Amino acid sequence: MKLKNGTHIRIRSYKRTDYPAIVRLNEEQGWTNLNEREEEMKEAWDRSNVAYVAEDEGNVIGYIRGLTDFTVSLYVCEILVSKDDRGQGIGKSLLSFVHKQYPKTRLELLSTGESYDFYEKRGYQMLYGFRKSNGN
Repeated sequence: MKLKNGTHIRIRSYKRTDYPAIVRLNEEQGWTNLNEREEEMKEAWDRSNVAYVAEDEGNVIGYIRGLTDFTVSLYVCEILVSKDDRGQGIGKSLLSFVHKQYPKTRLELLSTGESYDFYEKRGYQMLYGFRKSNGN
């Protein structure tokens, strides 16, 4: 896949050896809560039926992890691109790639306020939702 700056990235299935790079990207973003639950997150990646990374010359520069029922819903749990590689179409490519894998589904995701413009510009509809963590 060719990016805006002319470089090529490859989107491929997640391998367990990618996990340290995912931890690094999470740390860069300040998502420490994911990294603090290392064994649970490794298990989540292993069990997710949507798990892909974007790499540039063998270096993981982004990822997407989610779940799908293959026909109605495709839920993106996390998507992240390294800060240095943003603005080149990698996030858009990851979303497009997984949606093409399951074309009948509606794509659903949660986002932070800082990514609102990214999704709005791409025609995503804002919905309200709720989250409850740790059985509390």
